Amino acid sequence: MAMTMRPELRMSQQLVMTPQLQQAIKLLQMSRVELTDLVRDQLLENPLLEESQELGTSTEEPVSSIELQDGVEHEQGDPTQQSSAKEERSTEVKVDEPPRDNFDWEAYLENSAYPPSTGPTIRPESDLPSLEATLSAPETLEDHLMWQIRLSNFGPKREEIAEYIVRCLDGNGYLQDTTVTQIARQLECSSLLVEQVLRRVQQLDPQSVASRSLAECLWVQAHHPERTIQDPLVLGIIAKHLHNLETRRYNVVVRDVGEPLEEVYEATKVVMALDPRPARAFSSESPAYIVPDVYIIRLEDDFVVLLNDDGLPRLKISNLYRQAMGGENNKAKDYISERLRSAQWLIRSIQQRQRTILKVARSILKFQREFFEKGVHFLRPLILRDVAEDIEMHESTVSRVTTNKYVHTPQGIFELKYFFNAGISSRDGDELASEAVKTKIKNLIAKENPKKPLSDAQLVKALREEGIRIARRTVAKYREQLGVLSSTKRRKLF
Repeated sequence: MAMTMRPELRMSQQLVMTPQLQQAIKLLQMSRVELTDLVRDQLLENPLLEESQELGTSTEEPVSSIELQDGVEHEQGDPTQQSSAKEERSTEVKVDEPPRDNFDWEAYLENSAYPPSTGPTIRPESDLPSLEATLSAPETLEDHLMWQIRLSNFGPKREEIAEYIVRCLDGNGYLQDTTVTQIARQLECSSLLVEQVLRRVQQLDPQSVASRSLAECLWVQAHHPERTIQDPLVLGIIAKHLHNLETRRYNVVVRDVGEPLEEVYEATKVVMALDPRPARAFSSESPAYIVPDVYIIRLEDDFVVLLNDDGLPRLKISNLYRQAMGGENNKAKDYISERLRSAQWLIRSIQQRQRTILKVARSILKFQREFFEKGVHFLRPLILRDVAEDIEMHESTVSRVTTNKYVHTPQGIFELKYFFNAGISSRDGDELASEAVKTKIKNLIAKENPKKPLSDAQLVKALREEGIRIARRTVAKYREQLGVLSSTKRRKLF
């Protein structure tokens, strides 16, 4: 069969995501900080965008802090009408004379305890500190240890080994990602020399840094030259029974050491007073500050949903490039037209994002009104489909809106995803949200007897007495999500 080439027309339909649609979806799932950074970048890249310094005076509903301006009126409007409008606005403004300064400066300077300044002192720029010299940062564990190593008499080779050890420490100050043999092989020296240097590093401040295990960390602290622990029972517990202390199996320790239970308790108190994390004071974790995207405020007997406009730039189309549109340079016209369309789409996308967030927040308020009035115990089950059907949008849109978005409520600051929970059946046929059940579990554990903590089965029984039917494995899962240990590890015997 001969193969031939011929033109052929076919009609088909397919769904294509345009770059504008991709940008709108990207904006929708951005957090507030990411959106602010994006707007700042666009202000630098797009010359037709500028930040408006005017406060909005419209009586319409404050859907967004971003001014929606399509730019068409800037391009096609009559310049004479615009200039006349400016003249009318300028005639309405009355410029008052500045108030006269009636303050008696001579009398003030005569009665002042300090002599008046004779004028600014001119200093050469070389005397002023540079911008880099004014910056400061908290001291890290690595800097603190290297400062001590350089002041100590380690010697060139030992200082090299000590620096390598310091570079290998993890965030808790432990040496766990490498071994003495690997360090010796890497630096081409003996393992004995590396072990000697490691012992000296462990005696630096903070003590027991560069330990390879919890037992070694506590052992080094117990043998501190200034506060050495001589009790053999304490040393024996550190050496062999740390895992039994973790599970509160004191009877096993008593049988092994042959000491009374009271003595084991006292020795355990000494062990628990030691620091298992030597690098605790040099933690590099910085606090995370949350800026809410939405405010839900109670006014008398009703709630009002407001968008947070603080810190978000107000965008508008610049008028500086209007003359270039009327010129004869086609390249300039094409460039400005393309930048104009990009600016228009960005402004519209941001305003659509703000409107969608407002709709979702109002829908959540509609479904979870009891939570905002009474607290977390009245949080009800809610799924994305409920809100999507209420605001007539797709579930994926609601999912993107609730990601990394926070709301300030009378009950505190919560992520929008917090209000979506699975349901737990109750005795009266109603359903409670999983977060409400977690709060009940947390409250029951907070009120328990520390010497006789509630087991998961006892928590199930206590919840059933309140009319909540839940399985033991579900209680265990919620307890782990709350970061609460099991009953055996929560037990306190002293």
